[in-house]
Amino acid sequence: MSQSLLTSSVAASPILDRLARPLGSLRVSVIDRCDLRCAYCMPEEDYAWLPKANMLTFDEIVTAVDAFVAHGVRRIRITGGEPLLRGNLVELVARLAERDGVEDLAMTTNATQLAKWAGLLREAGLQRVTVSLDSLKPARFETLTRRSALDNVLEGIHEAARLDFESLKINTVIMRDFNDDEIPDLVTFGRQIGAEMRFIEYMDVGGATLWSFDRVFSRQDILERLRKSFGPLTIQDHRGAAPAERVILPDGTRVGVIASTTQPFCGSCDRSRLTADGQWFQCLYAQDGINLRPYLRQGGERLSDFIAEVWQGRTDRGAEQRLESPDRGILYEIEELRENPHREMHTRGG
Repeated sequence: MSQSLLTSSVAASPILDRLARPLGSLRVSVIDRCDLRCAYCMPEEDYAWLPKANMLTFDEIVTAVDAFVAHGVRRIRITGGEPLLRGNLVELVARLAERDGVEDLAMTTNATQLAKWAGLLREAGLQRVTVSLDSLKPARFETLTRRSALDNVLEGIHEAARLDFESLKINTVIMRDFNDDEIPDLVTFGRQIGAEMRFIEYMDVGGATLWSFDRVFSRQDILERLRKSFGPLTIQDHRGAAPAERVILPDGTRVGVIASTTQPFCGSCDRSRLTADGQWFQCLYAQDGINLRPYLRQGGERLSDFIAEVWQGRTDRGAEQRLESPDRGILYEIEELRENPHREMHTRGG
């Protein structure tokens, strides 16, 4: 696709799916590997990794981003696995930061490698950083992740806070009777370093083979814990397509709550996901993705039209359907995940 075609397409109205949801955000996974083994994402001992020969090149990723931008995507988020394990990631960030139509370039990371790369990523044009951090207690962190890496994560967070990123957010998956008692401490930590805390309900997505509804610490539980610790809350009414509901504490501190499990927001979801080997998922709960790699390896000439055709037929509302399920349990058994690694959360990019 020519640059002139992309430039003219940027000004066009975003395409809508069948539920009138625009195509606004793309999460780009650059690698399926991770150096942590978080219990809510990668609880098993062994994994089937994607073949390295199938990994998208940076040229292919840029081609894909251009095609999505031509249909309304303005927000690009780099994910993994752990994206900082992908070689030469700074080069990709710099290339994406220069693309016409990319207005918001962010990355989600576990921060084990962030202290080394934060400055270079910021110089390359990365605007926002979100760090996954589920405990401030070393022993608990190691229990959850099966790695003794909390010091490295905290070093990475502090380095990101020192730089002038447009925003720094910290995501915490809250699990009942495991880390729900840390909500006040995490809010205080975020306030001290200038990061916005976001608390996420434990989700029954692919890879969460230990999930049960009894372990979900719900939005209501989170809000009640915040009220008891900090006083009256102000809840912002409008969040648009953002997954987090904003809560304002009495001192003005902002906290996000993502209630994907008990109060899903499928009706406003404008996100889709591209895996590191080119599978396109329009919903986190989708059974299967669509392989874009053949289009990309042919130069992407038909890719833009294909994206428009698929999105305009989209009806996905996976989280709402899971909520309606009378026998809700884990989404996939271990054998199903091993047969199809694309169903793993660490492959889809969260």
